[in-house]
Amino acid sequence: MSVTVKAVATPDHVAARRALLSVSDKAGLVDFARALANRGVELVSTGGTRKAIADAGIAVIDVAEVTGFPEIMDGRVKTLHPKVHGGLLAVRDDPEHAAAMEEHGISGFDIVAINLYPFEKTVAGGADAATAIENIDIGGPAMIRAAAKNHAYVAVLTDPADYADLLSALEETGGATTKELRTRLAAKAFQRTAAYDAAITSWFAGHLNDAAPDRRIFAGTLAQTLRYGENPHQSAAFYRTGDDRPGVATARQLQGKELSYNNINDTDAAYELVAEFDPGRTAAVAIIKHANPCGVAEGATLLEAYEKALRCDPVSAFGGIVALNRTLDAEAAEKIVEIFTEVIIAPDATDEAIEIVAKKKNLRLLLVGALPEARAAGLTFKSVAGGMLVQTRDNAVVDDLDLKTVTKRAPSDREQSDLRFAFRIAKHVKSNTIVYVRDGATVGIGAGQMSRVDSARIAARKAADATEAAGLDELLTKGCVVASDAFFPFADGLMAAVEAGATAVVQPGGSMRDDEVIKAADEAGIAMVFTGVRHFRH
Repeated sequence: MSVTVKAVATPDHVAARRALLSVSDKAGLVDFARALANRGVELVSTGGTRKAIADAGIAVIDVAEVTGFPEIMDGRVKTLHPKVHGGLLAVRDDPEHAAAMEEHGISGFDIVAINLYPFEKTVAGGADAATAIENIDIGGPAMIRAAAKNHAYVAVLTDPADYADLLSALEETGGATTKELRTRLAAKAFQRTAAYDAAITSWFAGHLNDAAPDRRIFAGTLAQTLRYGENPHQSAAFYRTGDDRPGVATARQLQGKELSYNNINDTDAAYELVAEFDPGRTAAVAIIKHANPCGVAEGATLLEAYEKALRCDPVSAFGGIVALNRTLDAEAAEKIVEIFTEVIIAPDATDEAIEIVAKKKNLRLLLVGALPEARAAGLTFKSVAGGMLVQTRDNAVVDDLDLKTVTKRAPSDREQSDLRFAFRIAKHVKSNTIVYVRDGATVGIGAGQMSRVDSARIAARKAADATEAAGLDELLTKGCVVASDAFFPFADGLMAAVEAGATAVVQPGGSMRDDEVIKAADEAGIAMVFTGVRHFRH
């Protein structure tokens, strides 16, 4: 179907004579309406919006007086009428449109302020299906889109934050809106309706348990324009999706420089990792660099956990992200600020700890209020050329897994505890992953190698460096356990871990050469358990 386009010049200034106001968010409404009325703008409104304006003593016309038709069906039908949409869509400088307006008694709207039924807020509050559906706005999006399409003549506002800009424009021009303002507001209006539809489609996908709907739509609200992306030549911005999962997007930043792209990425990785540890059971600290942990530990206190985590790789920890699973206290804060740290993120912080961190003016302190639930469902996504990969979050938790001993020797209680700790960490390290752990702390981490045996060797070398830095005579990996995020395809990676000092191994299993690897473990006298769950992380 083709559309005939008529050549009509877009006016730079449009006098504001008539406004349509219909908002669910009443913030700033009365002041805005009064300012318009004081400029001689005729106000037309609906339902609760009209009542709020009228109760403030401001003259306002009910939309039913315009349409000649009452609001019906519990408000579902009130603005879907030619006298409303004709007033929004009419091309004022087109003779045919002008004639139609004259013939049918249609007056144009120069300003439209509309925000939608709070669908996102409703479903976030756990509403049932009937309530969610009732909060799908129909007339609002139709009017917004009509006004935005016709922004050559109509200024459409979907956010109370924009009221001031429009009033400023009226003041500067003597009562008119400008083409630049109307165009900018129209773009924002289409963004709003697109995000609204995205929220609805996502809710339906969840409601129907549809893991792969025909069309997947994501929307976000700009939280921050970033200085640059991963590198200075890349532009970037940070958007919030509205997901209430606790983390960097919901955190309150108490101090420090603005977060960068890499800060946000790394801080998210750090907080997701430390959330694997129940704060009621143990204190835990994760130190992250380039989205990989360089040290993770648990302890009786945050200070103990931090010191053990720092020992794993004190060189890489410089300029890193520190995540804690408990309220940051003064004792831990004093130790953390001894070296250069980019970000500290925690559920909360004591007043004394906040004062200590404040002495490092560039150090960002983020307080979230809660930990994300490691077992919670959700989606993750990444772009590829011409498409997008979407998957459910890796919410497998080692505490829920049945660790199956496959060797002649079973792990001791101490080894069993460390094996679970190590596999918990391996989930959050880039593949291929090898993690050495002893006494509730990482002692060597090998991340992101193309060969698993290389990861095992790198982790052992880093453990040797950490041993030397700590001034110890005995290698930190002696008597440790080792975790692999995926199966050992050959025995060579396992033997590299044994050579480093590992006495027990946890891995998913499932290789065609499992028997060969188990035999090598038995010959080395070590224990090995299978989880049946893989934790690839690319």
